[in-house]
Amino acid sequence: MPHILLVDDEPSQRQSFRKTLESHDFKVAEATSVLEAEGKFSLSDFDLIVTELRLPGVAGSDLIKLAEPVPVIVMTNYASLRSAIDSMKLGAVDYLAKPCSAEDLLSVVRAAIADFPRIDSKESEKVAGAQSIFEGNCEALLQLQRKITKVAASEMTVLINGETGTGKEIAAKQVHSLSARRDKPMVAVNCAAIPDTLIESELFGYEKGAFTGATTSRIGLIEAAHGGTLFLDEIGELPLAAQARLLRFIQEGEIRRIGSVATRRVNVRLICATHRDLATLAKDQEFRQDLYYRINVLQLDIPPLRDRGEDIRSMILWFLEAANRRLPGREKSISEHTLTAMTRYRWPGNVRELEHAIERAVIMAEGSNIETADLGLASASTHGQRAAEPAPQANSRVQAISASTDAEAEPELSLEDYFQRFVLEHQGAMNETELAQKLGISRKCLWERRQRFNLPRRKPSRRTSA
Repeated sequence: MPHILLVDDEPSQRQSFRKTLESHDFKVAEATSVLEAEGKFSLSDFDLIVTELRLPGVAGSDLIKLAEPVPVIVMTNYASLRSAIDSMKLGAVDYLAKPCSAEDLLSVVRAAIADFPRIDSKESEKVAGAQSIFEGNCEALLQLQRKITKVAASEMTVLINGETGTGKEIAAKQVHSLSARRDKPMVAVNCAAIPDTLIESELFGYEKGAFTGATTSRIGLIEAAHGGTLFLDEIGELPLAAQARLLRFIQEGEIRRIGSVATRRVNVRLICATHRDLATLAKDQEFRQDLYYRINVLQLDIPPLRDRGEDIRSMILWFLEAANRRLPGREKSISEHTLTAMTRYRWPGNVRELEHAIERAVIMAEGSNIETADLGLASASTHGQRAAEPAPQANSRVQAISASTDAEAEPELSLEDYFQRFVLEHQGAMNETELAQKLGISRKCLWERRQRFNLPRRKPSRRTSA
C-alpha cells in the first residue's frame, strides 16, 4: 500500500484529501508544516509527498530537496504560472491548484507513484538497485557502463535501445546523474502512456482558453525540464504531428505553447528510449526520418536479461534481499535448484519480470524456501527444455486463436487469454483509449501488457461513411 505524507496547515483540506486518498487504498500521514513533517517522520519512508506551497515558517517547496529522492507534488490556493514554473524547476513532479476535484488529485497521485516507484529504503536501496541491474562481469554490461560514462560527459542527444523491462529509464537516470546537469531536474515522459490527443499539450503546455477545458495556463513537460534533462521513453509511439513539433524544438531550442503566438527558449538535454526498430519505422514512414537522425546521435544498447549469463544470479539474490526487507515477517531464502532454473529461464519481461516474480514468490511461498512453482512463471517446471525457444510472435498467436473456433471444445479463457483475444479482435476498430476503456484499464497498463504478450500496436481502420 503506497504511503503518502500530506502537508497542509488547513485542517479541512487535510481531512478532505485524506478521506479521498484512504478510500482508494492509500496510507496517509499528516503534518501541518515542514518542521513538523521533519520532526515527526523520516521523509524517506514515504512513496510520495503532497504539500501546500504556502505554509507557516518554511515554504512547502523546501520539501522538494529535503525529501529527495521521494517525489513531491505541490498544491496551493494561490495558483500562478510563476509558482508552477518555480516548483517544477526545483524538482516537483507535478502541480495542482486548489480547490481541485477528487479525480484530479487521484490522477496526479497515481501518475506520480507509477512514474517514480520507490525501490529504496533508508540504506539507499534505490541506488544499490540501479547498480545491481547494471553491474556485472559479462562483457555486454562492462561495455554499457563504459559507454554511459562517456555519454554522460557530453551534451548530445542520446538514444537508448532495449527490450521492455531491461532498465532503459535507469540508464537514462545514470546518464543524468553523471552529467553536468545532475543538480537540475530530470523529467521523464512515457510517450505510450499519454493519449494521442493530449501528448502535444503535455509536452509543450498550453495557454488559458486554448481549447475546451483549458481553464488555466499550464507549462509543458519540456519547459519543466529547463536546465536539466528530458527523457522521452518509448519515443517510437509518438504521433507524427507531435514528432514534427519535437523536431522543431530540437532544431531551434524553442517551444510554443498551444494557443500562444510567443516562443520560449528552453535549454534541455534530450534522452530518448525505445524497444522498437526506429530505422525500420522511418523506412516505412511510420516515424520521421529527419527526427530519427536528430535523436540517434549517441546510442546505448541495453542487453536483455537472458544475455547476462551468471550475472543473473547476483541480481536474483539482491532482489530477494530487497523484498525480504520490504516484507518483514515473510523473509524467504532460495534453493540452489530454483536459482539454476531461474538462470535458464529466458525472462521475456527482463529485469521488471524478475523483480516482480521474486516479490510474488516471497509473498506466496508456503515454506521458508522459494521453489520454481512459487515464481508464477509460464513453463516454470520446464525451464531447461524451453530455455532456447524463441518468444512466440503475434502472428502465431493469431493463428492459434483463429484455430480455436469450437466454443464447446475450448476451455474457459484465463484473464490473460481474454485480454489477448479482445485486443486482437477489436484493435482494428478501436484506438488505444477505447480499448483501454473497454478493458477497464489505463492506457499505460494496456501498453505494458502489449509488450508482455508481444502484441504490436496497430492503427484502427478508417471508418468510411456510406
